[in-house]
Amino acid sequence: MTSTLIDNIGLLVTNDPQVGTGTAERESAALVLDGGIIRWIGDSRDAPAADERVDAAGRCVIPGFVDSHSHLVFAGDRADEFEYRMAGRSYSAGGIRRTVAATREASSGALLANARRLVAEMRAQGTTTVEVKSGYGLTVSDEARSLEVAGQVTSETTFLGAHVVPPEFADDVAAYVDLVTGDMLTACAPFARWIDVFCEAGAFDVDQARAILVAGQSRGLGARMHAAQLGESAGVQLAVELDAASVDHCTFLSGADVDALGGSSTVATLLPGVEFSTRQPYPDARRLIAAGATVAIASDCNPGSSYTSSMPFCIAVAVRDLRMTPAEALWAATAGGAQALRRNDIGVIAVGKRADVVILDAPTYVHLAYRPGVPLIHRVFSHDAP
Repeated sequence: MTSTLIDNIGLLVTNDPQVGTGTAERESAALVLDGGIIRWIGDSRDAPAADERVDAAGRCVIPGFVDSHSHLVFAGDRADEFEYRMAGRSYSAGGIRRTVAATREASSGALLANARRLVAEMRAQGTTTVEVKSGYGLTVSDEARSLEVAGQVTSETTFLGAHVVPPEFADDVAAYVDLVTGDMLTACAPFARWIDVFCEAGAFDVDQARAILVAGQSRGLGARMHAAQLGESAGVQLAVELDAASVDHCTFLSGADVDALGGSSTVATLLPGVEFSTRQPYPDARRLIAAGATVAIASDCNPGSSYTSSMPFCIAVAVRDLRMTPAEALWAATAGGAQALRRNDIGVIAVGKRADVVILDAPTYVHLAYRPGVPLIHRVFSHDAP
């Protein structure tokens, strides 16, 4: 194994609660990576020798981004749908069925190639951990193969057979819920860490969502949920009740929803790329933060409502339109995402944690929002590929 010293760091963001609150920053720092693990952190002047030296030259160093919500296993393109929305048409869940049809027709090799392409885009933009959902197959065999594909690009795989009701079950939603909680779950559980459900008008109601999540939990899967994207949803409080790791979107929240999230371990994952791409109202991050809720930011990379793989872009939108500070947005895109995956080995720069480290081509992370759209990732180190 080759050890790597990164020194002359102008600003080091650790997110380490043992160092301080929030981003827990240090100046004039250095760190040593070895065997995919962070082995030493300290002042640059005290840095030990290592096999390789990387001079950060005063740049800012941050934890790798943790993208805790994405849909990368798909085929097809929905650029026309985006164009129509920008011309004034409203977004609805119905567009998902177009991607389902294309995904069913695609080969597993084509699906894997596309997922790998998107993961490579993410890595180049500083993302070192990504969660990937199924949900564009919606048959037993297509959901299982989607998760097999996802498992080749990440260990954070999510079974989302309850994305929408496929056309062949349009007249018998109960039968589809039975399939999702029965044969489909049996086929998919071995390939998944999580189970998710889209609890929304046009998808699944709260009773159906409860049945699906409880069935997944009984098979050892952690719970996640899409809710409150298109309107207020009882799904938010159901997610808290079931101790789901996260409830995602959270665009339309009642006061009771905010209070429930503030008193729970369920992370509110905000997906600003969706609102950017659909022209819906942005979620109010300030309400959630004021209530004490844990907030994460993720890309929701998918071909319909948020076709971005860029966490820096999501941070910039969160600062401008969700009214988060740059420090809050960075924490949400790193440590917040880690908490949404119930991980304590990522999203933080501390001794013994994974060597997921990003050197920015900037003196401070504020530039992620200050210079939106500019490629600011100088170098990425990851546990998988230092």
